[in-house]
Amino acid sequence: MFQEADFKENLSLALSEVLDDIGVNERLVMRRRRQDMLRETMGKIQCKVTVSNITVYHLGSQIEGTTTIGLSSDCDFLVCDHDYNIMQDWSEWKHGKKNYLMIQDENTTPGYCFLQLLQPCVPLPVTVIPNENHIIDRSGRVLFKNTTFNGFIPGAVDHGPSNAIYAGPGFCDTDNVKALPCKGWPQSASGWLERQGISRWPTQDMRRYAASTGCFVVPTESKVSEYPELEWRISTSLAERKLMFDLNITQIRCYVLLKMILKSFLNPQGEINISSFMCKTVLLHCIENTESSIWKENNLFICLTYCLLELYSCVQNDRCSHFIIGENNLMAGQFTAEKKHELSKNISDFLQNDRQMLLRIDIDDLGLRLQVKLNIVRHGAYYYQSSLAIHENYMTNEYLNTANCVSRHHKLVLEYLHTKNVRTMKHCIGKLNTFNVNGNRLEQAAFKFLAPCVFTTYGSILASFSIGENNQVSPEALVWLSADISSSRLKLASVFYSKGDMEKAELILRRTEQQFYSYPVLHICACWDTPLPAVTAVTAEFKRVCGEQSEDCIKHITAFCVRFIQKEINCIPHELQYEMFRSPQDDMIHREENVVHWMDWAVVDSLPFLYFLQYKIYSHLQRHQDQQQALSKLIRTIETVENLKHRETALNILGQCMEQDKRPQQALNYYLLSLQHRARNNVAIIHICKLLSGLLAAQ
Repeated sequence: MFQEADFKENLSLALSEVLDDIGVNERLVMRRRRQDMLRETMGKIQCKVTVSNITVYHLGSQIEGTTTIGLSSDCDFLVCDHDYNIMQDWSEWKHGKKNYLMIQDENTTPGYCFLQLLQPCVPLPVTVIPNENHIIDRSGRVLFKNTTFNGFIPGAVDHGPSNAIYAGPGFCDTDNVKALPCKGWPQSASGWLERQGISRWPTQDMRRYAASTGCFVVPTESKVSEYPELEWRISTSLAERKLMFDLNITQIRCYVLLKMILKSFLNPQGEINISSFMCKTVLLHCIENTESSIWKENNLFICLTYCLLELYSCVQNDRCSHFIIGENNLMAGQFTAEKKHELSKNISDFLQNDRQMLLRIDIDDLGLRLQVKLNIVRHGAYYYQSSLAIHENYMTNEYLNTANCVSRHHKLVLEYLHTKNVRTMKHCIGKLNTFNVNGNRLEQAAFKFLAPCVFTTYGSILASFSIGENNQVSPEALVWLSADISSSRLKLASVFYSKGDMEKAELILRRTEQQFYSYPVLHICACWDTPLPAVTAVTAEFKRVCGEQSEDCIKHITAFCVRFIQKEINCIPHELQYEMFRSPQDDMIHREENVVHWMDWAVVDSLPFLYFLQYKIYSHLQRHQDQQQALSKLIRTIETVENLKHRETALNILGQCMEQDKRPQQALNYYLLSLQHRARNNVAIIHICKLLSGLLAAQ
């Protein structure tokens, strides 16, 4: 008996060490959560600045830190549309909103509801069907169909309530769920606020906080619904996320192990018999109904067994009660009798042979690592990644995603601003500033990432106006242009170049180039939906910096593309101004939907732009040797840097350098290379026409 207890404790400790090694440890979980929350907050700020009524919440395993590289979990997003107001009581009606009353009666499945349309100007029901997204039921109520938002993301695949995007290599697959907000806590979950388990977890404070998050309704029906087109599921996603954030590391590891077992033995070949959400629900029930002292590293194996026994009981009884809305049975209508028997047998087999089965888990080499920890196989006989390498890979991926998020939201802000007047722009800048002055710590951190790009654009617009009027740059513009990131410094250098102050421009470029050589730098650009650099393709030095340093290092180790909207036209060399007119009428229809706006801007990767500006400045300063060195660096950058996102633009400005150098044949070659890289919406065709016309005129 004592030997068995010792073995379970040794196995628990070995499992804990293995999960620690593959990244399921407190430090890495907290760092990953921080980055995901930071990206979510950037999205919220961007929506506020651009007057969007959408909030995108990050949910699921990625933001919880309850996944591993081998589990390959999706990124889950809940897209909340605040144009809608979902009411549980008539007092919650709001003027001008799309008001719907939540209906729960004998016709709805527990945990689900119908949505009855109300009038926007007075709190009364609508009695006439307004469009094909509504129907009238037998009681005369106008009800909202849950098929309304099918395909709300172009190119996505409808998968239950979500629009799934299977992104391919280099991307995380995403599940995007459309949601409508309800400020009140669901009445069907009121009992949870008073429920008290053995562990006294969650605490009453946590329950009250959860209630303050309200709920959502999402467009999907129960498996046993009699009205599949009309039911909407009541979701308490934010409350559930808060609960997951409160788990200790042993509880998180237990959940990760459950998902590994699920993927390895219960859902083979990608089937979804038992969902990871069911496993999460089982875990939460087990935590609530056991003493908190049990959930320790040396008890991990026992905790896992307890959760599997509870899961087995759920399958046997065809019932897995939602943790918060207890009436909602997650397994209702989920399995056939045959599938239920198969799953019960598989779980039972695992429980009877649990130790051997754990050793067979291939995900993240868990089984092999466990054998090494238990001295079943000799250490060094097999290769797997070190814990340090895994930590660095995780943080490299997190920081690259955060940098890409900055680039994407900067682009979205510019798309909003590019048609606005300066007064409106200043108002947007003011809204952005409020997040620094009045925001919480997370909002202030998100502000520090977003503000430099947006402020620099505003300063460049002010400079463009003043350069156009009197060839001067106002002190106010220079203040806005003072951000300490490479793309901002390059904009400032371009402003001084356009004003004719070559000495100041050259000094800024020299310092910026030194910084490029001080850190291992990667180019980041969200203009195109192209994958981030693979972690395996990133240098060891870059990964080391990501693993060791805080998120502040992102501004040094990444370089954003430099974007100029048309209002900045006086702040860029004339060679780059052509990029704002890249599309003949025939090419307009070939623009991808997400690049419509920026193709009317001048956009260039940082390093090619730096060397191009150096080439132009040294020409004006008559430093011909430095000028040719800059040209050589520009050529080498285009030829050797793999992840340039605007390579065609770099080739176009290189071609114009060759024209200035009186090398028309090489210029033509670079323009043709540019067209090979991007055949349409490419100003290279204009450069070729100009070049050939000039050559013919000279004959």
